[in-house]
Amino acid sequence: MSQTFESLKFFNYRLWFSANIVASTGMWMQRVAQDWVVLTVLTSGSGTAIGITTALQFLPILLFSAWAGVIVDRMDRRRIIQFTQGMTGLMSLILGVLLLTGTAQLWHVYVLAFLGGILSTVDAPARQTFVSQLVPLEFLPNAVGLNSAAFNVARLLGPALAGLVIEWVGPGWVFIVNVMLFAAPVTAVALMKTSLFTPTKFVKREKGQIREGIKYVLGRSDIIVIMVVAGVVSAFTMNFQMTSAVMATEVYGKGAGEYGMLGSVMAIGSLAGALLAARRKFPRVRLVITSAFFFGIFNILLGIAPTYEAFALLSIPTGLAMLTMITAANAAIQISTDPMMRGRVMSLYLMVFMGSTPIGAPIIGWIADEWGGPWSLAVGGISAIVVAVGAALWAIKSWDVRFETHWSSKKPITMYGPRERARDLEAGDGPTD
Repeated sequence: MSQTFESLKFFNYRLWFSANIVASTGMWMQRVAQDWVVLTVLTSGSGTAIGITTALQFLPILLFSAWAGVIVDRMDRRRIIQFTQGMTGLMSLILGVLLLTGTAQLWHVYVLAFLGGILSTVDAPARQTFVSQLVPLEFLPNAVGLNSAAFNVARLLGPALAGLVIEWVGPGWVFIVNVMLFAAPVTAVALMKTSLFTPTKFVKREKGQIREGIKYVLGRSDIIVIMVVAGVVSAFTMNFQMTSAVMATEVYGKGAGEYGMLGSVMAIGSLAGALLAARRKFPRVRLVITSAFFFGIFNILLGIAPTYEAFALLSIPTGLAMLTMITAANAAIQISTDPMMRGRVMSLYLMVFMGSTPIGAPIIGWIADEWGGPWSLAVGGISAIVVAVGAALWAIKSWDVRFETHWSSKKPITMYGPRERARDLEAGDGPTD
């Protein structure tokens, strides 16, 4: 089997990979339909309303992630996933019925977005860490990369399907269809063979476990750097569903089909980034910083794109840079974290990464309303560049970073911090003195 897809040789992971594509397709369909409903059905093109909806969806992650991490470390992640995915399907059913009966109001979307965010707060770390039970540790970076690939195959399909369904029969039916799609992980987990799981110890209920997780993270400067970069980028730069909606409708004068297609086009680059990530054995902090920098550059270019077609083409490298940053950050943290702390560490990371959205999304939405869609992208791009450059300068000063050129092997210049260098030399993959 190709090195890119080697984790698929494990039966349980194959089930998970397939279910992930189905459920993630439903999630992308729902995101597109939700933003479209807010933008065109319940308001008159309000970027601020979309920003508030996005903020409410991610606010629970900011508020409750620390507790969610303890739950994930204590409980069977299979049962957590089955519960959260089943309840997410119920939320989708409620909104679909409200839309089809013509009784939906903006506050309904706000409430359901917040409730869905509470479910996602527990679901996200459970899903992320559950992968470590499906494959041996040495395959974890590959499995994380393939997870991202599945997510972006869905991103290719979901927005385009949502746009087509909206144009054919209206947005309400998107949410009805998603009820069935969210059942895929519930079914897949039930079909898995428990004898094939990688042994996992669950943490016993004790006092101070949240503080223990925070203390662990504070003692890891590499994780803190990743969190800072990912948090700023997530807050101000990763608002593509919102900014592309404004650009498609307000700047380029396009409809639901063209708007949905932008998400699919961006997913081409994201999928390429995920597949490249699946081939990396040791994702490093420097890759997170570098990809965040280029993600910022491409966001600025999106903001000055003169036509819809140019915007769509630039979405491909934008997606590549974004997904490279996300997968590198995820895998770097998971593979280097104590398994007994993994749920809490990933929850704290997701609290920063996803929980920063309620801070940035309304600001970017306000900028889109006041200054226009291009400026919302430009501000996001500048934010990513500033935090990437700042993180790189801090690493050079604080980690005694060394730049070394591999003339004999003709490898490019690389940046090493003390923790990364030690790991690379152990693996025989780093430079020699």
